[in-house]
Amino acid sequence: MALHFVFRGSAGHGSHDGHHRQDQSRYCPPPCELAERVDDIANRLDRSKNCIVKQALVAWLDQEEERNRLTREALTDVDAGSVIDHQAVQAWADSLSTDIPLSVPR
Repeated sequence: MALHFVFRGSAGHGSHDGHHRQDQSRYCPPPCELAERVDDIANRLDRSKNCIVKQALVAWLDQEEERNRLTREALTDVDAGSVIDHQAVQAWADSLSTDIPLSVPR
């Protein structure tokens, strides 16, 4: 059984006015190597390909949401002036391979 993806929704990230365009469905076959990897995992775990793809998608979405949260948190710190000087971080990193490493900069 072949694995196929059909994407619905905007072809890009939206128009310049912030609204998303709805395009017709378009067929996008996955690379053969990716489909084979999904097949291998599905067979090894005795799960459906659909289940494997769903689990991978959920994990990726969770990862992207966490990355976005951490980025927003970091930007808030920058806006508040809560940053560590690059030179202090570099000196600390360089000291890790010495006999007496510096304490973590704060």
